[in-house]
Amino acid sequence: MEYQFRVTPKGTYLHIQVDGDNAPETVLRYLREIYESCVKLKCPDVLVEENLEGPGLDLGEIFGVVAEGSKSVWPVVQKIAVVDVNPLHDQQNMKFAETVGVNRSVNVRVFRTVPEAENWIAAQHPRPRENPGP
Repeated sequence: MEYQFRVTPKGTYLHIQVDGDNAPETVLRYLREIYESCVKLKCPDVLVEENLEGPGLDLGEIFGVVAEGSKSVWPVVQKIAVVDVNPLHDQQNMKFAETVGVNRSVNVRVFRTVPEAENWIAAQHPRPRENPGP
């Protein structure tokens, strides 16, 4: 599958869509591109909609990719919501990736759907309180 990386600014975050082969190199590539996009667009929060083709990575590969990738995102990327839209990938493995990231001080959460991820990101940006007046 051809690699594609698309960035759409959505107010307080960047919606990033990634397509390609499910391989450690692909994930590390898109993590670098997320970092570059956040710097360029001065936006520290991202929602990643990942659509990688092929079998899921094994736990050792997941650990290695997240451990390596987490070094390059913080402190520029401050919040990461991830949705793996490939229904063949094991959601438990995605939760393992989340745990590895969180243990490395990355504010990352994995969600089943884009709306769930959008809600989490929105909740991270509380609305200013309105002035109640006299």
